[in-house]
Amino acid sequence: MAHQKLSERPLYTSSQIERYFTHISFPQGAIRHEDTRTAQGLTYLTALQKHHMVRVPFESLSLHYSKHHIVSIDPSDLYHKIVDKGHGGYCMENNTFFGSVLRSLGFDIYSVGARVSHAINGSGEGYGGWSHMVNIVMIDGQKFMVDVGFGSGGPTHPLPLKDGGLHEAIAPQMHRLLWTNISQNTDPSQRLWVFEARNGDHEPWRPNYCFSELEMGPTDYNIMNFFTSTSRTSIFTYTVICTKTILEGDTVVGNIVLVGNEVKRRLCGKSEHLQTCDTEQQRVEALARWFDIRLTTDEQHGIRGMTTQLKG
Repeated sequence: MAHQKLSERPLYTSSQIERYFTHISFPQGAIRHEDTRTAQGLTYLTALQKHHMVRVPFESLSLHYSKHHIVSIDPSDLYHKIVDKGHGGYCMENNTFFGSVLRSLGFDIYSVGARVSHAINGSGEGYGGWSHMVNIVMIDGQKFMVDVGFGSGGPTHPLPLKDGGLHEAIAPQMHRLLWTNISQNTDPSQRLWVFEARNGDHEPWRPNYCFSELEMGPTDYNIMNFFTSTSRTSIFTYTVICTKTILEGDTVVGNIVLVGNEVKRRLCGKSEHLQTCDTEQQRVEALARWFDIRLTTDEQHGIRGMTTQLKG
């Protein structure tokens, strides 16, 4: 039996990739394997990321609408959940799956851990522990950050790892990456990439998360995933969340977001209330209507008795 290298990662078959492309309405055979590491590969990756984010939601449903209330980041389980069932996942699910797709297509890719900023929920300065995942893709000698698992606040296209560069996001929002020290470090010489956002030209920059270029492996993410999916302080365990990206032509213009029992549409910086769900039946119907997620009867029953169940 051939010895498997520890650096090897699972790959999807060509037929699995074809089914995934069909699922996200992406053209078959748009690029050759040998082109993924050239400038042409960046154009391809940019389009693929947009199509993925439009079809694959950022969501926490497995922790509420299931019998087991467990999140698996095994690539085989993720393929079944995302392609076969039409669901999405949270950061480590979506980025593990997308990273496996890119690796199967021939991209030069590895993943790193990230710390989410406390400024995201208005709880002050600093960052939490390692609880997020980002993919790093090397194309034509340049590293790019690729993240399809940060919900409505994440990047919508690959961002080059260049200090201070400005990048368009969902208008009027802008993004940038800074190579800098963070306030929690005791060693001022330490540097991390800080992913920041601002909601207009005259608005202040807000850090979303920070990350290094140090590769992390499956065992690292298993530990991170265990905390994120079980801790009572993790927003995913006490909030039903679902986010879907809206694409007009080739431009990402907004998203539809369900948080708890409220559904809103955000287009170009303006928010529109779409629905308030007073009962579980209404929320199940909202997931089907707005996010194209259809829960089975067993999945619907999984939330019974939980604090996130709508009692109306």
